[in-house]
Amino acid sequence: MGDIAFESATALAAKIKAKEVSSEELLDHYLQRVDQINPDLNAIIVDIRDEARVAARAADAALAKGTDLGPFHGVPTTVKESYNVAGTPTTWGNPEWRENIAADDAIGVTKLKDAGAVVFGKTNVPLMLADFQSYNEVYGTCKNPYDLTRGPGGSSGGSAAALASGMTGLETGSDIGGSIRNPAHFCGVFGHKPTYNLLVMEGHSGPGENKSSTDISVIGPLARSATDLDHAVGYMAGPDEIMSRGYQLNLPRLQGGLKGKKIGVWLEDDMCPVDVEVRQRVENVAQACADAGANINFDARPAFTAQHSHDTYQLLLQSALSARMPA
Repeated sequence: MGDIAFESATALAAKIKAKEVSSEELLDHYLQRVDQINPDLNAIIVDIRDEARVAARAADAALAKGTDLGPFHGVPTTVKESYNVAGTPTTWGNPEWRENIAADDAIGVTKLKDAGAVVFGKTNVPLMLADFQSYNEVYGTCKNPYDLTRGPGGSSGGSAAALASGMTGLETGSDIGGSIRNPAHFCGVFGHKPTYNLLVMEGHSGPGENKSSTDISVIGPLARSATDLDHAVGYMAGPDEIMSRGYQLNLPRLQGGLKGKKIGVWLEDDMCPVDVEVRQRVENVAQACADAGANINFDARPAFTAQHSHDTYQLLLQSALSARMPA
């Protein structure tokens, strides 16, 4: 099957729908890679392949009847361990929660399944999702697929490592202080921290925890393409059954390409010097947007400093993390 394991989830779904490969065949391919690669990486730490096989066969049967399940039709998918998946442990890497077995799927997982995804496992995290590495006493250490002596980042470290090593087609994590963005950067994959409360977090919580989410905490996708992120956010976004009585999702979409659009570019700041290679990438993106007709402004700034933003963020972050600590 060549390098199909490293294609985007959108491309994988297109191959399934074109009947170039079946969902079950693709699942088998990923599971073979998991059996071969995961012992060294320790990225995927909960295995639900039997349930996934049933779902993959159902996806293939639906396609045979002409039914399209969505943008991720039949795509083998893993999710961060902190999401509830019915019948599996949700420990957040906390030994005291080893026996916390979820009765139902998190809403985010349900929405991914409704978009056609086939969930076959859960991925590694740090203790209480509170670190830029992914080690815990329940599952052990997750490693970086590019260098086994290094970490994959955190807290969605298993998510990023599984994607980067071609062991899954799509992932979803969570982020308060960089838990999607940091491992996506460390492992060279795509990640997105959506706007607060755009994606419902119900089912992404430890046992006995307050079900309301911290005001800077969100769930969101990791993937191998920006298109995957767009589709995943689009399908996972929106209210739950109770919230839907009060509002409907109506995200604005960019119309007419980039021509005439105004884009502000913030290349450097005294508070946080930028590495030359990173700056060059940002400049390349700005130039690509300019070539597409956008109006680029290198001087546009918000009415507050980066230092003020950072200080405010630190207060919110420390409040969010300390609220999880035992008395």
